[in-house]
Amino acid sequence: MAVRETNLQGVKLLGRGKVRDIYDLGRNLLIVATDRISAFDVVMAEPIPDKGRVLTAISLFWFDKLKDLVSNHLVSADVSDLPPELQTQADQLQGRFMLVRKAETLPIECIVRGYLSGTGWQDYQATGKVCGIGLPAGLKESDKLEEPLFTPSTKAEQGLHDENISFEQVGRLIGPDLAEKVRAASLSVYSRARDLAAARGIIIADTKFEFGLVNERLTLIDEVLTPDSSRFWPADKYQPGRSQPSFDKQYLRDWLLTLDWDKTPPPPRLPQEIIDQTRARYLDALEKLTGKGL
Repeated sequence: MAVRETNLQGVKLLGRGKVRDIYDLGRNLLIVATDRISAFDVVMAEPIPDKGRVLTAISLFWFDKLKDLVSNHLVSADVSDLPPELQTQADQLQGRFMLVRKAETLPIECIVRGYLSGTGWQDYQATGKVCGIGLPAGLKESDKLEEPLFTPSTKAEQGLHDENISFEQVGRLIGPDLAEKVRAASLSVYSRARDLAAARGIIIADTKFEFGLVNERLTLIDEVLTPDSSRFWPADKYQPGRSQPSFDKQYLRDWLLTLDWDKTPPPPRLPQEIIDQTRARYLDALEKLTGKGL
């Protein structure tokens, strides 16, 4: 059964994001990935069954693979580590929650681009640059970049759009030393993940990280390298010079772009075929990356 939102008893709800419900457990937070899906910063009315469980399983996979590169906020994803009042509500939580340390969240989105796609491709066509970073002339859509680019953005409130900012602006926001650490960590994590995914037949074209400080230590937080925060392409179908088929919600975005919809609420209704096809792509990403299903 799809979970569009959770309503846990006995704990304080801090807020609902586009996908996650966040509860305050005192020293820690409980992050629950629902089956909500958003596109163009609008949350769709219909959930995608099992999507939250896929996002959680993929994040847990990556936190384990990356823990030697950067600290992360994960405490546990085991129901037995939850307070007793939540263990009795495990039907809402099983497979879709993370118990995490509280962090002082940095006010930036840390985007790394390894391929020329999406808004990066649009920017390059218009300016020859991506987020102000000059690139060689003559590149094609979906080309692999010689070196991954760190292209940070602001972190907008729900319903608003993030805005690209320069690395110098990041330094002014969080301090130059921390900005250097964030950039280095973002590029290091992306490079490790890109190589591991490539060995499993997936190209990670770009991704978005969030960081915070836990006891003043730089810490990877939120989700990591999921189909919601990344552009995943099947390597065996990769062909520069066009847009690529994907394992992420680009399928949903592409369908929405065929409609006469202005990308503001209320969203259009999702046909069952679109829901089923989107779900299949998330499950496929999980199985290819981890070798396991739900």
